[in-house]
Amino acid sequence: MHLTTPTAQHTRAEHLEAFGRLLDIMDDLRSKCPWDRKQTFETLRHLTIEETYELGEAILTGDLDEVRGEVGDLMLHMVFYCKLGAEKKAFDAADALHAICDKLVHRHPHIYGDVEAATEEEVKANWEKIKLAEKGRKVGNDGGSPNRKSVLEGVPKSLPSMVKAQRIQEKVRGVGFDWDRADQVWEKVKEELDEFKAELDAGTEQATDEFGDVLFSMINFARFHGINPDEALERTNRKFKARFEVMESDIAGRGLDLTQMKLEEMDTFWEAAKAATAQKQDKT
Repeated sequence: MHLTTPTAQHTRAEHLEAFGRLLDIMDDLRSKCPWDRKQTFETLRHLTIEETYELGEAILTGDLDEVRGEVGDLMLHMVFYCKLGAEKKAFDAADALHAICDKLVHRHPHIYGDVEAATEEEVKANWEKIKLAEKGRKVGNDGGSPNRKSVLEGVPKSLPSMVKAQRIQEKVRGVGFDWDRADQVWEKVKEELDEFKAELDAGTEQATDEFGDVLFSMINFARFHGINPDEALERTNRKFKARFEVMESDIAGRGLDLTQMKLEEMDTFWEAAKAATAQKQDKT
């Protein structure tokens, strides 16, 4: 067993040695393990998504030991995909690594070229323009003017809706399609809320679309203030879960049945749970 004490002080040679060790182990697993031999791109896909969510969970809890483990799990998956690619004679780990290195150099001309980009916003805007240029141009059948591919092509269709909305907004901002000020976005939020309420009161099916517009505009407003909406909602989910579980425990400890209680009675326990969880957070 080759165990090391976690440290941020490993040398470049040790990093390369560790990565080479993972490649060697992957070769062994693929040739000798019945489970690993059966895996394909398709069978690994949902497992990789699961591992990504586990990494996200570890990051939110602030457990760096857990983050380290989940990063390792994801690295294994990346190496596994490279192994599958090599077997199909499509690509291997070196191809994938060189591809991302070339992409990073090309998309950072303010570091590797002569482009000026002093702020984060300038870097992001330049990044999106370069990505769009990389997509190339398609000439129409009539030989007329080139037809660019969409700025939004790079947004995966399978992203969760909230994350997708955020990425769409970031993409179009990269080409200048955005509000100038946060107060303009807030006015849009209020406008969408009014439209949603009107459709809701009228009992129309359009209320669903208007509610989507409310969420989209709220995500836009959050972006203007540097708030990640998905992270914000997850924090609320975790907070609500913690409070509700404390409330359940307190009610059960009194010998009461939650399902038989009135809302007013539950609310007393809810307020106590809020106070208890707030005190616990203050101590951490």
